[in-house]
Amino acid sequence: MARPATPLFRTLLGIPVCLSLLGLLSVALLGMAPTASPLPSARPTGALVPLLVTRGKAPAAALLAHDESGTRYAQEGQGLAADQHFRAGSMTKTFIATVVLQLAAERRLSLSDTVERHLPGLVRGAGNDGRALTLRSLLTHTSGLYDFTSRTRGAVPVTPIQALRISLTHPPAAPGDYSYSNTNYVLLGLIVERVTGRSYAAEAERRVIAPLGLTGTSFPGSRTSLPLPHGRAYATDGTDVTELDPRVAGAAGELVTTLADLDRFYAALLGGRLLPPRWQREMLDTRVAHGSYGMGVFPSKLPCGTVVWGHNGRISGSYVRSAATVGGRHVLTFRVNTTAIADPSLEPRLLAAEFCPRTS
Repeated sequence: MARPATPLFRTLLGIPVCLSLLGLLSVALLGMAPTASPLPSARPTGALVPLLVTRGKAPAAALLAHDESGTRYAQEGQGLAADQHFRAGSMTKTFIATVVLQLAAERRLSLSDTVERHLPGLVRGAGNDGRALTLRSLLTHTSGLYDFTSRTRGAVPVTPIQALRISLTHPPAAPGDYSYSNTNYVLLGLIVERVTGRSYAAEAERRVIAPLGLTGTSFPGSRTSLPLPHGRAYATDGTDVTELDPRVAGAAGELVTTLADLDRFYAALLGGRLLPPRWQREMLDTRVAHGSYGMGVFPSKLPCGTVVWGHNGRISGSYVRSAATVGGRHVLTFRVNTTAIADPSLEPRLLAAEFCPRTS
């Protein structure tokens, strides 16, 4: 349910830890647990992993990256192997956007369709009107719909209709402005179901998860437990929140996955394996959202000029970020097992360390 506060990174709370933790760094192959002794990394990214940990509140952080030089795994703390399951929050939005764009490519819907066309009479109240909202505005967060999680704080399980009712008690943001709202993707989940006759989870499984062999990825519905293997998850105050009802997020943030699966998904997506070229261009077009957001992904321009695409996800007990270059040949995913990383400046530093060429 996280949102990009800027195209580059979002502000999170936390405190940095000391560099003495670097000795605990470990590296291994894609999809495998780290070895007992550290291996050399081709890039400096791994040196930043210990700094992601919030002392006393987030016991562990992990990173999995892949490019032409190979696969690199780094971990700080215990319980975050590359094949372990965790909640991915708003990474769900990239999956939902991919399904919607596939349906558009099949001409089963149009991005210029109004919400009213698919969900007649559902979006009304406090100045909100589904007759004036398009699917494009939902995908790009320019609908103005109030974010229901601003009221629930991501802690109250709700049905999609309950989430929408919360949203519709608030007036919309200025029409056409970029305003990140989880309500947009809850509505898209309902539209997928209306168009296909199957749930958004079933469509994502059929269209994305199964074709890519993402065996660690699932939509748990109301199941509060994580699949095995998994580690623990902690709220910002240190409370164990491993057990969580995914209906706090629904189509905006329900996903459970692994580091290895997220790397595979974003590499395939940015590599053009999931969308035809025209619809890939639509996904990466940020003009509607004034440069802040495409459709289910957002860009980050790094100091070296490289632009990477991806998303982040934040849900109670988990923060995760994936980024990939266009073409999908270089991809990175990192996570911590709490709601926030230690220092908001670490995310852009880590992306730059991974994706910017090293100078001698």
